[in-house]
Amino acid sequence: MKPLTLDLPYPSLKDLSTDVRSGNIISFGYATLKGEVAAVLQYIYHRFYFDRIDKEDADALFSIALAEMHHVDILGKTMLRLGVSPRFVQCPNTYAYFNSSQVSRATSPVKMLMDDVQSEMDAIADYQKMLFALKNENVAAIVQRIVLDEQLHLETFKKLLEKYSVN
Repeated sequence: MKPLTLDLPYPSLKDLSTDVRSGNIISFGYATLKGEVAAVLQYIYHRFYFDRIDKEDADALFSIALAEMHHVDILGKTMLRLGVSPRFVQCPNTYAYFNSSQVSRATSPVKMLMDDVQSEMDAIADYQKMLFALKNENVAAIVQRIVLDEQLHLETFKKLLEKYSVN
């Protein structure tokens, strides 16, 4: 299975150097309560339920989860290059380690998809805030590329929600 991403390259990480400020800014998208790790867990959890309903829709959720895993990889590598440890924490610069308390526990198709739509809207809004705060253009380009995938995920979830809301 292939991740659901746009057919565009991601910016290179090779020119990144220590920039702790930028690393701390993007860490909010990594493994915080509303970050990429939470999205991966939520979409895989929802996929299990959709697998019982519609295999194709379950595969769509899994493809989105794979894309979010790729985002985790990109953000983690970027943070490390910027001098920030890619720890799995609820809030950057703390030792309150990530937990799945914020992952949607919904089990009905419409509620799961509503939660997934909200998660993508939150992610896009959070990334927009990061872009406003970032001064490092190389890091901003990475975030902008991830946002393009998040917008694709949002549209995919909206189409699925429309399908299940009609029935």
